[in-house]
Amino acid sequence: MSSSQDIQRRIVELEVEHRDLDLVIDMLTQSGRHDELQLRRLKKRKLQLKDNIMLLKMQLIPDIPA
Repeated sequence: MSSSQDIQRRIVELEVEHRDLDLVIDMLTQSGRHDELQLRRLKKRKLQLKDNIMLLKMQLIPDIPA
């Protein structure tokens, strides 16, 4: 089982990659010279990163007794 520090570190890594992808997507769309397939793949990867970040953040939240 991962420690909360490991999870937080991974979240930061994924958030950095997410922001980087955001910048790349913006640059490609602004340049007007982009491959639609490449753009779709980048956007899909960005969504996967967002989902992974959310799953990791949920692991940091302690279970609340019912």
